[in-house]
Amino acid sequence: MKDFSLNGKTILVTGASSGIGREAAILLSKAGASLVITGRDEQRLRATFELLDVTGDASRVTSETQNVHDSSVTRHASRVTNLTEETELDSLISSLPTLHGIVHCAGIVGPLPVKFITQADIDRMFSINYHVPVNLTSKILRKKKLADGASIVFMSTIATKNPYYGGALYSGSKAALEAYSKTLALELVAKGIRSNCIMAGLVDTPMIENPSEKNMQEEALERYLKRYPLGIGKPADVAYAILYFLSDASGWVTGTSLIMGGE
Repeated sequence: MKDFSLNGKTILVTGASSGIGREAAILLSKAGASLVITGRDEQRLRATFELLDVTGDASRVTSETQNVHDSSVTRHASRVTNLTEETELDSLISSLPTLHGIVHCAGIVGPLPVKFITQADIDRMFSINYHVPVNLTSKILRKKKLADGASIVFMSTIATKNPYYGGALYSGSKAALEAYSKTLALELVAKGIRSNCIMAGLVDTPMIENPSEKNMQEEALERYLKRYPLGIGKPADVAYAILYFLSDASGWVTGTSLIMGGE
C-alpha cells in the first residue's frame, strides 16, 4: 500500500521562514524528507531550520554556498535567498542536490481596488507570485536538478474562483500560476513529474495577524471571515495537503488544483 513517507526524498521549500512554508517544512521533515529551505529573512529562516526533525533515514543534504545553515547532525540545509534577484536565484540552484519535490510557498498579498492599480503594483505582485515560481522551476529543469517522478506543488488561492473586493492583482497572479501548473504537468508527463496547485482559502498566518501591516483593512478582514463556516484554516491544514501531493499516495494525480476553504 502506498503511504505518505518521504524517506529518501529531497525537497526544496520556498517561503519557509513563516506561515504555510514553515509548517510544511516541519511536517515534511517529520515524514522523512531531506529539506533545502529558503527565505529572505535570515533570523526567521534559522528559526524554521531549528524546528526541523533530524531523525529518519533520508540522506543528508549538503551545500557549500554562502549564507547556508547546515549541521553535521542534520540532513537539512537552508539558504537565505531573495528569489527575485537573478544572481541569488542562480546561486541557489547551483547549490541544489537532485530534488524529488518542490514546494512554492513564497508569495505576497495586497488588497487594492482596481481603480488604484498602477504598473508598479502589477510588477511587484506578479514578480513574486508568478515570475519567481515560474523562473525557479524552469531553471531547475534546465539544470536537470529535478528527478524523474518528482512532484511540484504551487500555492494558489480559492480567490481565483471566489473573487473578493481588492483582490484583482492577487487573484490574477495566482490564476496565471494555475494555468502554468497545468501546462507544466502536460509537458513533464513523459518523465513522470507531477505538478499540482493548492487553492487555499484564508489561513491563519502572519499575513493576517497584523492586517494594518499587511495592507488588509480590519473591516475587509472581518467581512471575509464570515465566508468560512468551518473557520479559517491553520498552516498545518495546508501542510498535510502538501505532504499528500509530494508522497507516492498522489502518484496518479497531476494537473489539478485542490480547493481548501472550509466553506
